Order: sequence, then structure tokens, then C-alpha cells
Amino acid sequence: MRGNWGAAFQIGAVYVGTIVGAGFATGREIVEFFTQYGVSGLVGIGISGFLFIWLGTRIMIIANRIQAISYKEFNEYLFGRKIAFLVNALMLLVLIGVTSVMLSGAGAVFHEQLGISYQIGILVTSAFSIFVMTYGIKGLFSVNMFVVPIMIFFSVVLAVEVLITDASSLLSTPGFESLSFKWMISPFLYAAFNLAMAMPVLVPLAKEMDNEKTLRWGGLIGGGALCLILFTSHISLSALPNVESFEIPMAEVMKNFMAAFYWLYIVVIYGEIFTSVIGNLFGLERQLKNVIKLPSILIVFGILSIAYVISQLGYGSLISFLYPLFGYMSLILLVLLAKPMNQLPKK
Repeated sequence: MRGNWGAAFQIGAVYVGTIVGAGFATGREIVEFFTQYGVSGLVGIGISGFLFIWLGTRIMIIANRIQAISYKEFNEYLFGRKIAFLVNALMLLVLIGVTSVMLSGAGAVFHEQLGISYQIGILVTSAFSIFVMTYGIKGLFSVNMFVVPIMIFFSVVLAVEVLITDASSLLSTPGFESLSFKWMISPFLYAAFNLAMAMPVLVPLAKEMDNEKTLRWGGLIGGGALCLILFTSHISLSALPNVESFEIPMAEVMKNFMAAFYWLYIVVIYGEIFTSVIGNLFGLERQLKNVIKLPSILIVFGILSIAYVISQLGYGSLISFLYPLFGYMSLILLVLLAKPMNQLPKK
């Protein structure tokens, strides 16, 4: 692909599609890292947006220059081979943890929005996942091409509707009195975790590009779009009283301000969760198959069994505990990525 706008937008779309998972769609992740801090959260979103643009672009540039085939080679470059082995093992555990969060998110959608058992939601999603993994997943990834633009559209339109209807809500939430250690570290934890999760996709994508300007523009477009989604979602979530008490807060905002589109948005949320589960399962299965000599279906079943047990802790609880923990684990990645440009590998 040559350095042109079409390729840059493609890269940006993949970047957004990789990071926009169930946490974005449900809004629970945004509440945990930003909205609970009120107006201060807007500053945090600005910091995260900058990191997504700057360091997301860096990941792709480094991967392109060293011609990394996967995130394993990329981690070996950043950390050295011995430490990279530990980092890759930790990433495996993180992917299992995130899969557990996605399953619990599916259960939360069934329980909170559909009035169906939490357990049924998890089991149905697991069964669908096994079915899709058995018959191939290529078609499923194309769902993001449909789901992500709709989610961005709803995110912007809903924020505009909230501002028109209840602009004071943005200022009525806890303001700069929330300036605390947690508020200041949240944007860095959030960016670190999401960039680590994006690496398995961004690294091999960057290898295929033959023009660094395309990667730079792709990083700017993707990171900018992520910042826009965070900003508009924060505005919408600020209008919901007791926002922290909901497992799927964005659905509640949609119900209050744009009820006519409520059910369509529930489908979008579930679509994001399902594609996230499949994506994680695909990555885990490919890694474990080289170590565990078992049929793929048994490996997938084993992963889902472990994820099912962890998912019993509940969606909100898992987001609150695991995501910040994974963020702290990923902070060293930000430090290593931020090294001066003259220390990066030459083209």
C-alpha cells in the first residue's frame, strides 16, 4: 500500500476497531477511567487522546522499521529477549482476563437490558463463540466495519442531544475537586492498557506499509477518532445520575435521550462484545496451539471454561479491578515507546 489518504484512513479504521471493544460500547470503561472524575475527566481524555496519537503511531513506525511479524518480535526489540519472554506470557494472561471481562459484559447486557439471566448471556455467547471458531472467523471481523461506524455516529449524535437537552449536566458532576492521584494516573493507565492490547494488530499491519507518512497519518486519524469517541461518550455519560451504579451506562443514556434507537444500540453493544470475544479467542488459540498439542476446539473450550469462572466476579467488578491492574502492568510500555526519535531504529 502506498502513502495515500485511502491507506491512511484504512489504518485509522483498524486502529479504532481494535481498541473500541465492549468497554467503549457499554461506557463502563469510560466511567471507570474518566467520567467518575467529572470535568477533570475531560483533561484525562485529552491526555489519553494525545498518547493514542503519539505512541500508537510510534508502535507502527518501530514495527515497520524492524519488520516485526508479530508483537513477540516487537516486544523482543523493546524489552530484550529474556524479558520479552515474560512480557509475552503476561500478555497471554491479560488476553484471558480481557476475554473474561467480555463474557461478563455479555451477561450484563442480557441481565440489565434484556431482563434475561446473567448466566444465560454468558453461556449463549460462549456457545456462539465455539460455533464461529469451529467454522471460521473471517466473516465475523467484517462486523466491525458495520458496528464501529454506527457506534461512532450514535456517540456523536447522543452527545449533541445531551448538550441541547441538558448541557448543565457536564458541569454538575464532580469537578476539579476530584484532582487526586487516581485522576492523574488514570489516562496513562488507560492508554497503556489499550495500546498493549492493540499491538497484536498494529504491529503486523505496519509491516505491510511501505511509506511512513501513511502510518503517521493513520495514527493521527485513528488516535483522533478514539479521542472523539471518549469525549462525546463522556458528555453523554455525565448526564446520567448515579452513572457508576450501571453496568451498561451508555444504554441507559440512550434509553433516556434517544429511546427510538435504544434496541439498535443494544445490538451494537452486543456486536462489539461478541467480536471482542472472538478476536481474543483467535489470538489465544494461535499462541497456545504452539505449546499445547491439542485440537483447536479443545483449546478454545478450555479458554472459555477459565474465562467463565473469572466472569462470575461480575462485569463492573472486573472492569474496576482488572483494567487498572493491566494498565499498571503496561506502564513500562509507555516509557519505552517514548524514547527520543534518534534512538529509534533507522529505516
